[in-house]
Amino acid sequence: MASKLFSFLPSSSSPWLWKWSSSSQSFSSGAWTWIITWALILAWWIFLHRFRQRGLRGPKSWPLVGCLFEQIANFDRLHHWLLDYHHKTWTFSAPVLGVNNTFTAHPANVEYILKTNFVNYPKGELLRQRFRDMMGYGIFNVDGEMWMHQRKVATVEFASSKLRDYSTFAFRDLTLKLAGILADRSGTGQALDLQDLFLRLTLDSICKIGFGVEIGCLRPDLPLIPFAHAFDYGNTLIIRRYIDMFWKIKRSFNAGSERELKRCIRVMDDFLYRVIERRRQELKQSKDVGRPDILSRFLSLDEEEAYTDKMLRDVVINFVIAGRDTTALTLSWLFSELAKRPEVVEKILAEVDRVFGVDEELEGKDSMSKKEQVLAKVANFSRKLDYQGLNRLHYLQATLTEALRLYPAVPLETKTVVADDVLPDGFSVKGGQFVSYSSWAMGRLEEIWGPDVLEFKPDRWLRSDNIFQPQSPFKLTAFQARREFGKAGPRICLGKDSAYLQMKITTILLLRFFKFELLDEKPVNYRMMVVLYMANGLLSRVSFR
Repeated sequence: MASKLFSFLPSSSSPWLWKWSSSSQSFSSGAWTWIITWALILAWWIFLHRFRQRGLRGPKSWPLVGCLFEQIANFDRLHHWLLDYHHKTWTFSAPVLGVNNTFTAHPANVEYILKTNFVNYPKGELLRQRFRDMMGYGIFNVDGEMWMHQRKVATVEFASSKLRDYSTFAFRDLTLKLAGILADRSGTGQALDLQDLFLRLTLDSICKIGFGVEIGCLRPDLPLIPFAHAFDYGNTLIIRRYIDMFWKIKRSFNAGSERELKRCIRVMDDFLYRVIERRRQELKQSKDVGRPDILSRFLSLDEEEAYTDKMLRDVVINFVIAGRDTTALTLSWLFSELAKRPEVVEKILAEVDRVFGVDEELEGKDSMSKKEQVLAKVANFSRKLDYQGLNRLHYLQATLTEALRLYPAVPLETKTVVADDVLPDGFSVKGGQFVSYSSWAMGRLEEIWGPDVLEFKPDRWLRSDNIFQPQSPFKLTAFQARREFGKAGPRICLGKDSAYLQMKITTILLLRFFKFELLDEKPVNYRMMVVLYMANGLLSRVSFR
């Protein structure tokens, strides 16, 4: 019965089944032959690609993807990764997805890129695209005429002695507020994040000096500032575009990290546009029209040069980056070193005493608490800190510069190559590719700084008569070029003198009246961002000196 039921099926000896089986075996055999052949070709291609790199001192790449996987694996320690290779060679290439990036740490190459052949190494459109959503068309994200015009307008303000005097007053006043916060917590054993406090200090400073507004970051309760939180988080997100090949797609669909970045920018824009409108109304009502600030200079441009609100927004956010992060982070890394080096602190304080004298006797101190006495002394001493006296603090200048050597606020700078070129060390670069120099790695190379390169040693910046001696700006690239060295590159930092001024005032007033103890003696790690943030802040205990 069963045999009848399935009699319609072909038997194993059926010619039809034999033909089908034979055809299947033939197809399977051909497919496997094809797969194996191409696998061998691919393996041979990869082998030859890697074999040709056997003497390479830089990272070895893979076909198509280049060094992508190695860079992703080392992204959170990128500066160490670059240093590892710069210990082997001054300059190397690291292609990613067909786009080549040349990394160099050679001072002659840096001078060539920043000064000698500056026009061949702009930011470039591809780099500007990555940061445009956040930085727009501000001075740090443009080239050519737009860059020149913004720089020209800002230079007038920065060169003003009126702004310098106002800045000195503002820096002293805001540091007094910071001293009040420290005094409240002195001797309590409470942990304070110095990095957070310095970021609050410098954000208040740039908003007051640059834009004429006070936002209260240093109120006693240390309020959460939505703009500051959005700015920091947005900074973290936007740097990820360097390794996220799908960021444009995610932005188009408002997905993932790009959605979060958009939210951050919305919060920042709300703050920035309110700052612009407030200052515009003050100028219309003739309030504080004589007050020196950068925003007022741009708002006062003639009609044919006038900036739209969007352009003003871009100007403001770029100066926030310049005035907030760089100074605050340098102070943070400086205090992380000083907390471990009391001998350096004593030298700084001795120099301050020689230049500004000792504290004056307080009247009525017997009726004051310890906190009130300290804050009164801080206020009295701060009034002595004038511009001329601060410029005579050579050891303090050397100490700050040493911090910038080891901990440059902008640790990695990238440029676009316009036309094929050969760098001074003989390394060839192609037009349309990128070239980067690592200030962080350069500060740790024995070939540049000598065998004591990893020591925090302010004396390396002093002459035999203890006068500060600047070195080549293309060894220390924290400000891209230092005007006093006589070799200033076109993009020299306009706010360099202002940054040193604030760092000196802050360092003097805090070290003179307070002592700091780090909660963790382990080395402080950085967080991978555009600027050199500490990964977990700088937790410290504070007490009265």
